[in-house]
Amino acid sequence: MRNELYAGLRRKITAITLVVSITPLLALGATIYFQFSGMYRDKIKEQIYYRAKTQADGVDLFLKERTAILGAMADTNQFNFIVEEKNLLPIFSIVNQRAGAFVDLGVIDNAGRQSAYVGPYDLAGLNYYQQPWFGEVMTKGIYISDVYTGFRQIPHFIIAVRRQENQLGWILRATIDSDVFGAIVKAAQVGRTGDAYIINSEGIFQTRPRFEGKILERSHLDPSQFGGRTTILERMDKRGKSTLYAGSWLNNDKWLLVISQEVEEEMASFYATRSIEIAIIMAGVLAIVMVTLFTTRTTVNRLRETDGRLDELNAQLVHSDKLAALGKMAAGVAHEINNPLAVILQKTGWMEDLLEDEDLSKSNSYAELKASIAKIEEHVERARKVVHGMLGYVRKMEPRLEDVDINDTIMQTLSLLSNYARINNIEIKTDFAVDLPVIASDQSQLQQVFLNIINNAIDAIRKDGLIWVRTKRDDSWLSVNIEDTGPGIPPDKQKRVFDPFFTTKEPGKGTGLGLWISHSIIEKMGGSISFETDVGKGSTFTIRIPIVVPEKK
Repeated sequence: MRNELYAGLRRKITAITLVVSITPLLALGATIYFQFSGMYRDKIKEQIYYRAKTQADGVDLFLKERTAILGAMADTNQFNFIVEEKNLLPIFSIVNQRAGAFVDLGVIDNAGRQSAYVGPYDLAGLNYYQQPWFGEVMTKGIYISDVYTGFRQIPHFIIAVRRQENQLGWILRATIDSDVFGAIVKAAQVGRTGDAYIINSEGIFQTRPRFEGKILERSHLDPSQFGGRTTILERMDKRGKSTLYAGSWLNNDKWLLVISQEVEEEMASFYATRSIEIAIIMAGVLAIVMVTLFTTRTTVNRLRETDGRLDELNAQLVHSDKLAALGKMAAGVAHEINNPLAVILQKTGWMEDLLEDEDLSKSNSYAELKASIAKIEEHVERARKVVHGMLGYVRKMEPRLEDVDINDTIMQTLSLLSNYARINNIEIKTDFAVDLPVIASDQSQLQQVFLNIINNAIDAIRKDGLIWVRTKRDDSWLSVNIEDTGPGIPPDKQKRVFDPFFTTKEPGKGTGLGLWISHSIIEKMGGSISFETDVGKGSTFTIRIPIVVPEKK
């Protein structure tokens, strides 16, 4: 029950500590992550916004420069002069030197006929009157076409300007090099997933995209979603990747320059930082968990140890109360028992005298009566010894100091028990230290202690065994070890060995006071008694007596 209580307490402390410790860490990590993620995304959008805007301005400038050069050439040359191919060729060279990216150059009269042409294609004399762009130029004066195939059957776009001369209008038309123009647009591509291209207001590719699609194919974007000058959208592509699209209108809002970039690539450095943050947080969480488990386990174990010591103290207090109560009871019981015992002894003495005086020795029952009286005296003496031991403990008789030789005291004790041991075929061996000092102590009480413990060893062995009695000096102590080959003390009885009236002997063969009295005697002397036992192999009692130097006489 108590183990479950401690386990529950440990779980509660661990849970509360982990929640209190980890929650702020995770909250801080999440806050930093989302704040930094938002800032990083805003930064990416800002970068792609300015890249699209700058690139659109560059493309617009490219177109305006070439439009301005063509306009200047048309304004500075008359139709009759420029219509001559020998005069048109130097003009073509000049415009390419000044601006470049012109593929060809042609002069078209007001009827749509190309009167002069310089370039790699066979287009001289063709009539463009039916071409959509012809009417646009004649109406607006300046025109930049969408990409179309035209007579040459390859995608291209033109820049055309109109010159009004003597009530007649004519057109100076130039084709722009698609490769050069496409390279200018692709310069905005960044990274391995970046792309840049131009679509018209209908979503038709005007330049070739990097990944999917061709010129004059329809893109997957809806140009109407890009409002204003520059707009940013975020969409999921076919691969499920989140992609940013920045669109900037140019060529008088006829074309849309689109720059795309996968968010994942742009966020790569952020994701690396995120991984480091997660690793740090996980390391912190792991450290918190380990420290929490360690400290909680240590705390609960210490609490358990403290609780155990408190239980021991409570048990000792209860034991002390029991002994105190037992002492008071023993004093009263001893007083009440001593009087009847004295009377019994007096009467048994009178009975012995009566047997002699009345000449009953010749009676057939004389021997039986004599034995009965002796048995009564034996048991009365046994009862008197028990009462005397109880009174000795209750009165707390202090040891009477005298010069004591421990080895000699043990030998005297063994002489009293030698016959009892020999009858039971038990051998007693000794291993005495020869350098033991004479101490000041109570020899009779020490002899009583040795007698009780050795007698218990003989009773435990019963038959056919060995007892070792060893002495040695241990710093300021004398140690006496009494080791037997008996059955040992069962674990459930080891804590009660020194309790009064507790015995492992058969009923009627022990009072249970021997070890209790021995323990009390040694404690009064300032020493201690301890034991080690191995069930089935025997026990060893160790008596430690302080070395008290006798006073000089």
